[in-house]
Amino acid sequence: MYTFTVTAASKAELYRDLAAALDSLTADEPDAIANMANVSALIGQHLPDLNWCGFYRNLGDELVLGPFQGKAACIRIPFGKGVCGAAAATRETQLVEDVHAFPGHIACDAASRSELVVPIVHQGELLGVLDLDSPTPARFDAGDAAGCEALMRILAPRLTPPLR
Repeated sequence: MYTFTVTAASKAELYRDLAAALDSLTADEPDAIANMANVSALIGQHLPDLNWCGFYRNLGDELVLGPFQGKAACIRIPFGKGVCGAAAATRETQLVEDVHAFPGHIACDAASRSELVVPIVHQGELLGVLDLDSPTPARFDAGDAAGCEALMRILAPRLTPPLR
């Protein structure tokens, strides 16, 4: 039903194309879960070297599993625990080159070696986090963090009302 042209000539172009595709895919859809499902599929299809891509929603001051691509995952994560919990507690992107060196890392998939988690904030409220895992150490860099932060700025207002 949807066809997007996403190129990989450069990381900046890749994220520009992903942003345009995400915008088109979610612009007229009011359902937050449907939007997260399509965005996790979009990112999972077009970002190379991922073994998990998905969302955790902020429900009652804990993160609860949302739509994702990959192996079965941890269902609930307390704020402050693991990489996702750290992103939720600090509302800061977590770029982890080696998850085995991250204190309290939660290993949902033993193959994961690096992780990028971006908080999703709209009008001061933490809605959830985008979580990307890779089997390659140091897979993510500042360009990925900035690109994913830009994607979440587009998506955040399309996840409201809050994900309850």
